[in-house]
Amino acid sequence: MGYFRWKVVFFFIVFVFAIFMTFNHYSPLLTLGIVIVAGLLAFLPLYFYPLMLEKRINRVESYLREQKYTPAIYINFVLANRLEDEAGLIMEQLMNKYKKAETQAQFKAAYGVYRNDMAAVRDAVPYIRISDYRAYYETILLLEEGKSDQALETLASIKKSWMRFALLAEMERKAGRNEAAIQHARQAMNSSRGVHRYVLYKEYERQLPQAIEAIT
Repeated sequence: MGYFRWKVVFFFIVFVFAIFMTFNHYSPLLTLGIVIVAGLLAFLPLYFYPLMLEKRINRVESYLREQKYTPAIYINFVLANRLEDEAGLIMEQLMNKYKKAETQAQFKAAYGVYRNDMAAVRDAVPYIRISDYRAYYETILLLEEGKSDQALETLASIKKSWMRFALLAEMERKAGRNEAAIQHARQAMNSSRGVHRYVLYKEYERQLPQAIEAIT
């Protein structure tokens, strides 16, 4: 059952349950409380799980397709699938919605990598607050500048394993060592979940298809 249908089914059940309690003269406060708790519980499987924990690519894609009105999430789908017509529009929406430089920075860095605009990435990096993401983009900049030794030093500071493996895969691919690149790409996929796994999958689908064989 698709992501949207699960939402419809769940909220229909909650609605029917609320009607049942109302017609059986349960306290309105009790009914409201149960509906609110059910709604909060639904957040985990319907929103948090596909965003952060889901490993099935088709499930994550279904979730992302539903996020057109949540640009901070939908941008992952747009950039991963290289939807040129939508990318600029989504970035404009994000820049209008989020005014703080620190909030804009990670979106600008991701968009800069997407467009291979390293100047934009360089401008954004100092404002990225999360250390792993800042180091991730710093490593990309160092690789683009041919500073592989410094890139490896920066990469070593990253705690998220999927980031480290993804960067190592890119280093090996650029060096023409495809077997090593494929191995690191598989490690990146195995250690990632949710949206990050989906973005990696779409990138390897184009660049290293051997790394995603048998992954769905």
